[in-house]
Amino acid sequence: MRQAYRVETVRAAERALMATLPEGTLMRRAAGGLAATCAGLLERRPGQCYGARVVVLAGSGDNGGDALYAGATLARRGATVTAIAPGTKVHEGGAAALRAAGGRVLTGTPSADPLAGAHLILDGMLGIGGRGGLREPYAGLAAATERARRENATVVAVDLPSGIDADTGVVAGPAVSADVTITFGVLKPGLLIDPGASHAGTVQLVDIGLGPYLDQGPAARAPQHADIRSLLPRPGAESDKYRRGVVGVLAGSDRFTGAAVLATGGAIHGGAGMVRVVTEAAAAQVVRQEWPEAVITALSDGDDPTAAGRVQAWVAGPGMGTTDAAADRLAAVLDTTVPVLVDADGLTLLARLKGRADRDAPTLITPHAGELGRLLGAEPADIETHRLDYARRGAGELGVTVLLKGSTTVIASPDDQPVLVNPTGTPWLATAGSGDVLSGLAGALLAQGLPPAQAGMAAAYLHGLAARLAAVGGTAVGQTPQNRQSAQTPETTTSEAPIGASDVIAALPDAFRAVSKS
Repeated sequence: MRQAYRVETVRAAERALMATLPEGTLMRRAAGGLAATCAGLLERRPGQCYGARVVVLAGSGDNGGDALYAGATLARRGATVTAIAPGTKVHEGGAAALRAAGGRVLTGTPSADPLAGAHLILDGMLGIGGRGGLREPYAGLAAATERARRENATVVAVDLPSGIDADTGVVAGPAVSADVTITFGVLKPGLLIDPGASHAGTVQLVDIGLGPYLDQGPAARAPQHADIRSLLPRPGAESDKYRRGVVGVLAGSDRFTGAAVLATGGAIHGGAGMVRVVTEAAAAQVVRQEWPEAVITALSDGDDPTAAGRVQAWVAGPGMGTTDAAADRLAAVLDTTVPVLVDADGLTLLARLKGRADRDAPTLITPHAGELGRLLGAEPADIETHRLDYARRGAGELGVTVLLKGSTTVIASPDDQPVLVNPTGTPWLATAGSGDVLSGLAGALLAQGLPPAQAGMAAAYLHGLAARLAAVGGTAVGQTPQNRQSAQTPETTTSEAPIGASDVIAALPDAFRAVSKS
């Protein structure tokens, strides 16, 4: 599990560690790891490090010092290094080291474009204590960095891209977009959660020895293959379909038959021993044709869905409509004593059924920003830019586990545990029905006994991995890919193709195999 810590926890650990070390040791450790990574990036170009043009954007704090010391190392290896210190101060020790190595330090903002022709740009303007968007002259340098990036310069952020909130990933104005972020000691939540994560590029961690001095737990966790593998139930010699878990799927309607088909497919491939589908007659017929292994009950008006048979968990909502009859069915499911996952139309109904989410049994909701906005009375755009805060708020106010879907899936529990952040997925998942597949998959894991947060995390991870496999043709099961969060997922390539929700279902077995054999 990759763990991310709040700024106050990192600062306290740094102070405790520095008290045991000679002055400057931590900065030398950080600068050494930064320089090694930058040299490796430069060595991919013709001529390698020698003669490469490197520009260091140096703030007055420790990040600026780290960047300047790293620049000095690159200068000693033959790079032409120029540092720009846009503020009123510069880290004196780092500046002196760069000058001694043959580099230049320019104060203020040069009139000409200072980054034109750069091969590598080191962003050390602001550190993890920065809040709000960049102001001038930093905002102008961020814009110049993006122009240089489009001209094939590689941008490396020092600890965190300038302009990103380290604790939340909020981007409140101009900010640097990096190709690579070298972060020190521990990960920060803003590197895992969008929109900040989208600015970070590939995140690499340099260990500087903070581990023993972290006196608070992580604020966020991101799983890898081994973490998911340890959660997944495995049938044994004594297993039968009932012991493996029975999941009830209340989905679909005469109008929306596909949602029931897709949610059922996700549930069947999620490992449950049996899937009971409770839906209206037209959807029941379609599901029966597509998934003959499902046990199907066709509903009439006034029927109680819980009379279909015993289940260990319910999935309620996809395509069920928002009629009064649908509201009654959802209420009946919420009145049971087993875990319930609520999605899609069920979330619209939940906003109408005040207090129904406050139940003794576990509840997992899987909204996108618009659905969570209806439940909390918030604007979807605000939720998109403050994903961590709203996921936590939803869990606290509603008393449920919230799996907030979107560019970064964030899972928050009502018991104030660290949020979980899913590192898999692909933009191709933005397609109709993919959320129905996720619901069925997560419901199957709930039925097998996983707590809501773990069921949601495992389902989101496998769902995203399956989508990536489907997009590349199911052949790229990478072990150490270079995606933005360094999760163990296939590397994104230009050979990806558009996919539909049915493709995700078909790739789920390969996703399970990839996690199991890594």
